[in-house]
Amino acid sequence: MDMENYIEKSEQVLIHTYSRYQIVLDKGEGVYLYDTDGKKYLDFAAGIAVFALGYGNKEYNDALKNQIDKILHTSNLYYNVPYMEAATKLVKASGLDRVFFTNSGTEAIEGAIKLARKYFYNKKNHAGSEIISMNHSFHGRSMGALSITGQPKYREAFEPLIGGAVFADFNNLDSVKEKVNEKTCAIIVEPIQGEGGLFPADKEFLEGLRALCDEKDILLIFDEIQCGMGRTGTMFAYQGYDVKPDIITCAKALGCGVPVGAFAATEKAASAFEPGDHGTTYGGNPFAAAAVSKVFDLFESENILEHVNEISIYLEAKLDELVEKYDFILERRGKGLMQGLEFNKPVKDYILEAMSKGLIIISAGTNILRFVPALIITKENVDDMIDILESCL
Repeated sequence: MDMENYIEKSEQVLIHTYSRYQIVLDKGEGVYLYDTDGKKYLDFAAGIAVFALGYGNKEYNDALKNQIDKILHTSNLYYNVPYMEAATKLVKASGLDRVFFTNSGTEAIEGAIKLARKYFYNKKNHAGSEIISMNHSFHGRSMGALSITGQPKYREAFEPLIGGAVFADFNNLDSVKEKVNEKTCAIIVEPIQGEGGLFPADKEFLEGLRALCDEKDILLIFDEIQCGMGRTGTMFAYQGYDVKPDIITCAKALGCGVPVGAFAATEKAASAFEPGDHGTTYGGNPFAAAAVSKVFDLFESENILEHVNEISIYLEAKLDELVEKYDFILERRGKGLMQGLEFNKPVKDYILEAMSKGLIIISAGTNILRFVPALIITKENVDDMIDILESCL
């Protein structure tokens, strides 16, 4: 069956929630993808910042195959070995104390919301708390995650949402302070706004949030779903700012392709939950946990963080050259291997043209090209990407 027929048959049975690009991907190898017609693509999207280790890593694949032959699922009524190993490694990497595994980043956000609200409830002995989020933020598409997503275009059709969400301006500490009141249970922020335009937080802003939360006994939540797991050159982006949160959410590259998320918390925050307050049937099952555990092992054995810090300097320099050369590219921004180019016009045609020439890139909004490749890319990969992109420009 050719790609056109695959696409036609898919559109007959799928709910239309995505305007998908007109290719059918079949397999991957390293930093390359292949469609069902055999065409090769250099991938600078990595499944939206998921495949940090690239495609077909043998050690990763073998770990999953071995776990399949043991057990895939036990439920959370029992312990399992991969769960313990993955949780121990995430605690060590994050510097936090306790972990809850979920099936996705959105579920991690839901859990973080509940944990913050329960912390407030225990402290105040009543409900009715509020969470301060940032304008232009994106935290997911479930009802709770939508309610704290600072982009009305995602929320309006689904209101009323869960309530108790207020919005301040990113990188504006005074704006946040104006929203704090006796109902505030938490402040949630992405250290680097992804869908909001690849905007990194200012160090002073995150330090100010930490001080404000300490003063008011408010929980500080960092959404690291896209910017975490080595993408900025530290395991989690907040470690590059030397500001420690009370709760983090992570997913995407946490499983490097296996659907898994997590939220981790300090002992103080985590102690708010009691048995029965939260749960999941599939979260942290042995298969997903085996993936997480192996990902942390490979990050260490393959020196992923050191490589990101080296190659990101090269990528930034090459993107900066494009900014200097083309007056319709306004600026580059981002951190590590989470970069964006802002144009003065929509970028959809550039994405389609690049795809026709064997390069996969994605957008963040209508006028920003987003670059979130596998963390194993080389300088040669960057050069090839730039050559194709420039032929489109």
